[in-house]
Amino acid sequence: MSTALKPSILIIYTGGTIGMITEPLTRSLVPVDFNEISAQLPELLRFDLNLSTYTFNPVVDSSNITPKFWIELAQVIGREYLNYDGFVILHGTDTMCYTASALSFMLENLNKPVVFTGSQLPIGVLRTDGKENLLTAIEIAAERKNNQPMVPEVCVFFQNKLYRGNRTSKHNAEYFNAFVSENYPPLAEAGISIHYNYGAIHYPVNQKQLKVHTLLNDQVAILKLFPGIRQDFVETFLALPWLKGLVLETFGAGNATTADWFIDLIRAACDRGVIILNVTQCPAGAVNPGKYETSRLLHHAGVINGRDLTTEAAITKLMFLLGQVLYPDIVKEYLNVSISGEITI
Repeated sequence: MSTALKPSILIIYTGGTIGMITEPLTRSLVPVDFNEISAQLPELLRFDLNLSTYTFNPVVDSSNITPKFWIELAQVIGREYLNYDGFVILHGTDTMCYTASALSFMLENLNKPVVFTGSQLPIGVLRTDGKENLLTAIEIAAERKNNQPMVPEVCVFFQNKLYRGNRTSKHNAEYFNAFVSENYPPLAEAGISIHYNYGAIHYPVNQKQLKVHTLLNDQVAILKLFPGIRQDFVETFLALPWLKGLVLETFGAGNATTADWFIDLIRAACDRGVIILNVTQCPAGAVNPGKYETSRLLHHAGVINGRDLTTEAAITKLMFLLGQVLYPDIVKEYLNVSISGEITI
């Protein structure tokens, strides 16, 4: 932990819209060095904090994020963990929730803030949302009470609200309120003051040493059901020889077609060791196996109840658990356990 009198915050710039400028010839947005951002924000100098920056080289557009990037980001935090009181990660919005979810599993025993933020408009644009997002994220990462971090978990701050990272999804590509957390309340809301929802924040009981997990298994996939999905497509999809884990996006409370061919294919995949996790396509709510016949059959075929997991948390949790090379029954057990507040038990 930092011994400085002033809190020390590391700002990690990975890429994304917040650090984009317009390329003169093509008029398209291209990423720039973090120095371009800091030059736009003289307000940073007004913080009574020790601020440092780390820039990925090269910076990464959020559409190009991979599990390899998550490992590199987790390793940066691991190396700098004892040197800083909190971390602010500037990240593209499109896959921010995937990265925040992954890190929530990879950073075991985390007891410092890791706050993701970004923007819908580049920080150099007059109407940018980036300035307020960044400044408030820094303030939250530095906030302490009784000499303890106010929000010691992986979270996302955007448009005045702080959410648990693995409960968040991007729902809007046009407006500044880009993110929602339908199944879990905000950890904080920023107005004239920042109001913290203490009952929603996870505070570790024991201060243990941070353990950074760097093993992820990308032999996973997402299958979104739709009316009229073809048998030959599902059969080919489930027969992929490398497939180890599948997030099945079902209707409503976990429902799917009861056609014999579909249930038989799902059962056969489960029998040969593919771990299938059932999550709802609905933005809010949870899988409730057995409520309808259409979900009960999936459950009996061997599909795991994903409860109220977001798709982002479901796929990254599968990658994380499969990466630990656990026995399949242990993986299934942990899928129904809240590792870092990602599901409601």
